[in-house]
Amino acid sequence: MSTPPATSLAHDVDQLLQRLGVPRAAYTGGDLLVHSPITGEAIGAVPQSTLAEASAAIGRAHAAFLVWRSVPAPRRGELVRLLGEELRAAKADLGLLVTLEVGKIPSEGLGEVQEMIDICDFAVGLSRQLYGLGIATERPGHRMMETWHPLGVCGVITAFNFPVAVWSWNAALALVCGDPVVCKPSEKTPLTALAVHAIARRALARFGAAPEGLLELLIGARALGQLLVDDARVAVLSATGSSAMGRAVGPRLAARFARGILELGGNNAAIVAPSADLDLALRGLAFSAMGTAGQRCTTLRRLFVHDSVYDALVPRLIAVYDRVPVGDPRTPGTLVGPLIDRTAFDDMQAALLQSRALNATVHGGHREAGIAGDAAYYVRPALVELAQHMGPALHETFAPILYVLRYQSLDDAIAWNNAVGAGLSSSIFTLDVREAERFMSATGSDCGIANVNIGPSGAEIGGAFGGEKETGGGREAGSDSWKAYMRRATNTINYSSALPLAQGVAFDIGD
Repeated sequence: MSTPPATSLAHDVDQLLQRLGVPRAAYTGGDLLVHSPITGEAIGAVPQSTLAEASAAIGRAHAAFLVWRSVPAPRRGELVRLLGEELRAAKADLGLLVTLEVGKIPSEGLGEVQEMIDICDFAVGLSRQLYGLGIATERPGHRMMETWHPLGVCGVITAFNFPVAVWSWNAALALVCGDPVVCKPSEKTPLTALAVHAIARRALARFGAAPEGLLELLIGARALGQLLVDDARVAVLSATGSSAMGRAVGPRLAARFARGILELGGNNAAIVAPSADLDLALRGLAFSAMGTAGQRCTTLRRLFVHDSVYDALVPRLIAVYDRVPVGDPRTPGTLVGPLIDRTAFDDMQAALLQSRALNATVHGGHREAGIAGDAAYYVRPALVELAQHMGPALHETFAPILYVLRYQSLDDAIAWNNAVGAGLSSSIFTLDVREAERFMSATGSDCGIANVNIGPSGAEIGGAFGGEKETGGGREAGSDSWKAYMRRATNTINYSSALPLAQGVAFDIGD
């Protein structure tokens, strides 16, 4: 596939950042080099936060909490409404910046910003719906209820693949719940974080009465994340990354009794049943497996096709893999952009080597030549036909590899779906209501997301996002996920002149 005329990505990024309101000093002259996966060239040199600066930022956020917690929730929602307006105005530029820094095709870059706008809309409505319960009491002349209060500073550690959306999922909810936010983005994608905070500063200026420190940004490597994990002033930490990262973060949060929202790995599967609409399935599977070059936590990585439809579906899917346009995401028609870096490419090749050692049939997976220089990693998505559910299929590789197996019984397919450590997303393609309901039942998929007749990749903010087992159990957006950012109090009010004790306990001390 041809590429656009040669231009300086660094120049394009500079122009975008200037339009978005980021000072040049924030992305030039620093020691953290940022490379675009599109060409591999450096597009920024970002100064990193020191540990002392990071601690001071957490201190400012904690001071902001002491003020922000007393602001009425609907008023806090007004700030988020303004943030949504600013994001709408900046959508085109911020979406393009996501493309240049992450390598997503333009519709995916814009879609990620649309998620930010959607969660702002959701959170504004939520700011008037932080409901507690009225509770039946056994004592006459008494009333019981639960109330919800702001929890404290919210730390957010994001991953490279959704550098702006994940921040917004947490920040929008945290802000309306009364919590300041301190974010540490992936060191691979700090430029989009700088842009988001420039946009947020405009919303803060329009709001006019927000305390200093309400939204803080820490740029740097692992040590800054560890500081957020360990600092007692950070009441809740949302961390997105690998299951290995979660295993390190979880015990440290537990050691200080902090609250964690862990969004970790996903080795997601789909089942194609005998009754499936194969045309629908083909489209859903292709996007789920190849979108974002296989670098979504919800990417489809395992596919179980019933023996009766395997030969009707899989050759068509292989043909799609062979012809799907791979190339510079700025080129019209491109559907699969680059991997983020050399490490991702090496991990992909290692998994394919393991597959070949199992006598699997591997379609694609090679590096595509002639798209960019040696520092960019474009690959043909790989479809791997396996005879058994084993080897690298049992472990997540963050790259476009789809392992395909035949199945005979739905029980087997569900067992395979559940046989991996992660439990994020899953789906079944079927027109049989019994199969669909079984898949979504307590004896079906054990994932946090279970879909019917759509793929496992992608989600709307109206539903709580997250998974079970090694995915960490965290939830963001939708449903009652806001409760993770607040603390609950149970209140009993005695409006009588008597003092009955619960459970009929007698404790008479006389007059």
